[in-house]
Amino acid sequence: MVKPITPLLTVDAIIIEELNCVSGVVLIKRKNPPYGWALPGGFVDIGETLEQAVVREAKEETSLDFVVNELVGVYSNPARDPRGHTVSAVYAGRATGEMKARDDAVEIEVFSVFELPKDIAFDHRDIIIDYFFKEYQR
Repeated sequence: MVKPITPLLTVDAIIIEELNCVSGVVLIKRKNPPYGWALPGGFVDIGETLEQAVVREAKEETSLDFVVNELVGVYSNPARDPRGHTVSAVYAGRATGEMKARDDAVEIEVFSVFELPKDIAFDHRDIIIDYFFKEYQR
């Protein structure tokens, strides 16, 4: 395999759900390495916008219909993914439908920001904390 000459482009979805009167975030447990809990997301396909990619990836992994509300940020630390350098555009929003783990996900669950699991993949813990801290400041 030829190494890419630029970072690979990914998207991640922060899907907000109510959990016991507190905002929670939907996480999937990854089927493939790197293992752990993660935000739903994945690689952008050629010909897709970032928004189309995040809606598609959220549907593939959670069965939910994700509606983008905002761009949370762009995360580009070269060490964020142990498989290689990726850059992720992270979007937040709400979703409708019935949650079901699919595709690259073996489990799906809503977690309170105060009770996140220990084994979170990539830099997703930092992304979640960034998002909820910005929301708190609004």
